Amino acid sequence: MRRIIIAGAGIGGLTAALCMARRDWSVLVVEQAEQFTTAGAGIQLSPNCSRVLHYLGLEQALGAHAFLPQGSQFRHWRNGRVITESPLGDAVAERYGAPYYHMHRGDLLSVLLAAAESHPHIELRTQSPLERIGADQPKSGVRVEVGGRDEVAACLIGADGIHSRVRQSLWGDQQPTFTGNVAWRMLVPTSKLPEGMVRPMSTVWWGPGKHFVHYYVRGGDWVNCVCVVEKTGWQVESWTELGELAELQQDFSGWHPHVTELIDQADATELYKWALFDRPPMAQWGQGRVTLLGDACHPTLPFMAQGAAMAIEDAAVLAGCLAMDADVVRALRSYEDLRRQRTANIQNGSRRNARIFHLSGAAAWLRNRAAGRARHNTMDTLFRYDPMRAVEELQP
Repeated sequence: MRRIIIAGAGIGGLTAALCMARRDWSVLVVEQAEQFTTAGAGIQLSPNCSRVLHYLGLEQALGAHAFLPQGSQFRHWRNGRVITESPLGDAVAERYGAPYYHMHRGDLLSVLLAAAESHPHIELRTQSPLERIGADQPKSGVRVEVGGRDEVAACLIGADGIHSRVRQSLWGDQQPTFTGNVAWRMLVPTSKLPEGMVRPMSTVWWGPGKHFVHYYVRGGDWVNCVCVVEKTGWQVESWTELGELAELQQDFSGWHPHVTELIDQADATELYKWALFDRPPMAQWGQGRVTLLGDACHPTLPFMAQGAAMAIEDAAVLAGCLAMDADVVRALRSYEDLRRQRTANIQNGSRRNARIFHLSGAAAWLRNRAAGRARHNTMDTLFRYDPMRAVEELQP
């Protein structure tokens, strides 16, 4: 059985391990942290990635934690008028063959981790930072030093996130650009809100220079909120930096009462704030027997809800390419060729949405007029993609 090493035990790394193990690879997943983390907030899993999770046999486990939204809508920041609305729920599942989930990131990680821990072909190690990557060996593969131990595998996958050590070892330091946007995240217990205030859908409130997103997670027991504001003078890129409730309340002063009520009910000790940095699409991800996956190669701004989805798609395509071609180096090149343009489109689309969401005046009026048609076309392009079939298109 051939062996692969994956650096990083996040959503992309664990999904890749399960996809590889399903195709009879022996997988070593190494994580530099002391323990596997299930921290985070809400994420949206659209059909293009939920079909991968179902392919891995996780449908029942996901259903125990997820919320199935009935639709998505965009609303006016002050008067609450619905600008455009799209069905999800049964309509999406029937049209695309897979559901649309809202989940807490920690719940998804727990599901993936449990599946990986129980798989006989997957080994998981914590406190195992990647310390050195050796030169490719034509016969033996790639040699790496992990947590003070030498390991050899057919290839190394860097799924180690936005500050990837694997990417740095391949390409050196790459400095991101601050977007001028700061994001907040919080979870609000549904029990603290007026009954029916939050509808069973993903809702985005568009306003001048800022926007507010909310949706249910954990079966509807909690409301996940993400708030993005254009501002300067604060540029900390960390998901665990606490913010001040008074500042967030001031940022959204004068907004619709539903938005301000959600903010007022936030737990000030669990309110997080981080600066959004942009990184352009990479022309090349890997070298030889080493490549990248997920945020390590295409970190995406949170304006299309596709960051986790792209990492999950990567995992399925990578496993498929390695199954189709015994030449590992060539298979990794095929993987990059299949994924580079789609992930770049998502990066560029998210960057574009960062501008569109925050328009004001006449530009906002024109955006609202065109929103319905543009939204439908974007969703159709995203949701129809099947990562398992994408590999088959490479075959002559």
